[in-house]
Amino acid sequence: MASPVPWWKRLPVVHQLRQSVGLQRGMLIAGLVITGAFLLTALLAPVLAPYGPAQLRDSDGLFGAQVPPGGDHLLGTTVGGYDVLSRVIWGTRTALMVIVVAVLLSIFVGVLLGLLSGYLGGWLDRVLVVIADAVYAFPSLLLAIVAAIVISGGRSSMWGGILAAAISITVVFIPQYFRVTRAETVRIKAEAFVESAKVIGTPTTRIMFRHVFRNATRTLPLIFTLNSSEALLTLAGLGFLGFGIDPTAAAEWGYDLNKAISDVTSGIWWTGLFPGLAIVLVVMGITLIGESLNDLADPRLRTRRRADAAPSPTAETVVVPGGSLGPAGQEGLA
Repeated sequence: MASPVPWWKRLPVVHQLRQSVGLQRGMLIAGLVITGAFLLTALLAPVLAPYGPAQLRDSDGLFGAQVPPGGDHLLGTTVGGYDVLSRVIWGTRTALMVIVVAVLLSIFVGVLLGLLSGYLGGWLDRVLVVIADAVYAFPSLLLAIVAAIVISGGRSSMWGGILAAAISITVVFIPQYFRVTRAETVRIKAEAFVESAKVIGTPTTRIMFRHVFRNATRTLPLIFTLNSSEALLTLAGLGFLGFGIDPTAAAEWGYDLNKAISDVTSGIWWTGLFPGLAIVLVVMGITLIGESLNDLADPRLRTRRRADAAPSPTAETVVVPGGSLGPAGQEGLA
């Protein structure tokens, strides 16, 4: 009898990591390393950052504007006199908080509405589908800008700006979770186990949240990773267009990129390079995880990779008397 698999090997990412092979495993590991570095930087920002996100001076006086990298400022300073390294490090914390709040709110609202719409059907389903399609038809960034203006007037304090950006991104993502959950719920409610639960008199709420919910949300981890990178890009877009968080309240990469536009023509490269590089790396790391999990969720791709990686034991080469070399179990007669 086979021994039970330890609980930690059944965790979502660990399970997929054990399934992956070859290039797929390399992509997943690279994504995990980049995302892990991003998370650690965000959690340890007060320790890693040499200065505060809005600090303009130290004991020696003002930092100075557009100071080149080196000395006390390893990555230089911005046109506003902020330390670039500190702004990049503190920006990871802002990005992480917005991603977590936005995606969790989107999942909660979108999954709940999708579950109700798909299971109950009727007029409620038709109304919610029309609303979701109408929201989905709007350009995501434009919708986020409108929501940010309505919520906070376009700019506010740290927590106010984070909540405003998160809620504006939530409005964009809710239709995605709604449509996925609704489609799965419509399929699952026709299964035999759901019909059996209805026959024995199981309450509707118990069927929805105990039986249907657990089976309709299996693909959410994949959508979560892909939407996390999209949330970061939306946040950077809001900041770049001037609808993000006030720079004196928190560091935000999109705002720093906006202020670095005029520096490019003057040959000042460091004010825009490092915030942009941070956005690219974090988005690439999260996307690598999402794409790897998406591929591993497809049994055909997973089977093909395993077949390519591990040769079949029946393909061993043997010598057949009176014939040529051939695979085991076959007669390779000359």
